[in-house]
Amino acid sequence: MCTQTKAAALMANIPQAEIDPTGVFKYVLIRVHSKEEGDDSEIDIVRGYSWAEYHADIYDKVSEKLEKGGVLDCECVGGGRIKHEPAAKKIHIYGYSMGFGRANHSVSMEKLKARYPQYEVTWDNEGY
Repeated sequence: MCTQTKAAALMANIPQAEIDPTGVFKYVLIRVHSKEEGDDSEIDIVRGYSWAEYHADIYDKVSEKLEKGGVLDCECVGGGRIKHEPAAKKIHIYGYSMGFGRANHSVSMEKLKARYPQYEVTWDNEGY
C-alpha cells in the first residue's frame, strides 16, 4: 500500500508558477518542503507580483499562507524580475534580489514554461 504524507498531498496542489498577468515586476523562487519526520519531499515554486515593493514582501505573504498548519516550511532561494508580455506571448526572467540573491533563473524558466506552454520564455543574468 502506498501512503502519501499530508505535506506531499498539500504540495501536489500548490501551483508551481503564479505571476501577474502583465508588466514588469519582482519575483521570488521559493523552496517548499515538508516538516513531517521521514518526509524529505520538496518543490520549487515561482511567485511574481507588481504590488511588491520588495522581494521579501512576496516571500512573506506566500510563506505565511503555505506554512499555516505547521506541515510545510518555506525558504526563499533567490529572486529577480519578470517581464510578462501576454500580447506577444513572451516572458523574460532576469536580475536578482538584493535581499535573497539571484534565483536560478533556469529553474524559474522551466516552471513558467509549464504554466505558459504557448509562450517564449527566456532568461539572463543581466540587469537588476
